[in-house]
Amino acid sequence: MPKLIFNLRLLTPIFLLSSFLLGCEPASDSPGPVSVSTKESTLMPSTTQPSPSWWQPTAGLTWQWQIGDLDIDTSIEADVYDIDLYVDQTIIDELHAKGRKVICYISVGSWEDWRPDKDQFPAEVLGNDYDGWPGERWLDIRQIDKLAPILLARLDLCKAKGFDALEPDNMEIYTNDTGFPLTYADQLKFALWLADEAHKRGLAIGQKNASDQVADLVNIYDFAITEDYFYYNDAESMLPYIKAGKPVFAAEYTDLPGDFAAFCEKSKQLNFSTILKKRGLDAWIQTCP
Repeated sequence: MPKLIFNLRLLTPIFLLSSFLLGCEPASDSPGPVSVSTKESTLMPSTTQPSPSWWQPTAGLTWQWQIGDLDIDTSIEADVYDIDLYVDQTIIDELHAKGRKVICYISVGSWEDWRPDKDQFPAEVLGNDYDGWPGERWLDIRQIDKLAPILLARLDLCKAKGFDALEPDNMEIYTNDTGFPLTYADQLKFALWLADEAHKRGLAIGQKNASDQVADLVNIYDFAITEDYFYYNDAESMLPYIKAGKPVFAAEYTDLPGDFAAFCEKSKQLNFSTILKKRGLDAWIQTCP
């Protein structure tokens, strides 16, 4: 088979002519696709912020609060139930089946002598007796490292039982006679730690009283719970929650001589969710008309 020998000097002009002719082809009527490099698209800022993975309650929800016993009356018409951690699982399941959201009540600032984990608290975190509440003692919330294993086990149980949120009772502590030199900063650090741990578990969390820390907590906590704030004329201190679209679940008690009808009128103006309860927090409830 004869060899084909190419004379490169002769072919060079042909290649140049071909390149010239191809470069002179008319442009297409429609431009081709514009590609953005992977690096460029990665660096472009996103305008979408991820939504929290936990329940985001809104202002105006109705609620029932029964933590005085474990025999929960599930017949009350309310959007939200706030009940004790240790209620039977069937209660939580029944409330969810009815479309209710369920808040898990635990005390984070006091030791209670009837709890199943009471013996796990080291002696050095137990302070003065909680005046007016037999069987309770204040906790040294500065010692988070010693409280964490106990309180986080409770949060884990809240999560495992399917609760939607957490009520951390007795978080308003530094102004009380606890037996410890607690400060505003100690309480705030503890509150922020609780919120972080609740959110890690997909639980919403409510600020319980502690109105002087609203400015520090309203952008982190998901709702508020108050006691006797209308009676003591302190309700408006919680308005930042309403302005943020978050509910304020307000309770007034029958053992104080307040005018509940007047409280309800004020509650409507503020868009609070207000109920009247007995101090023992059994199933009895009176709602605003």
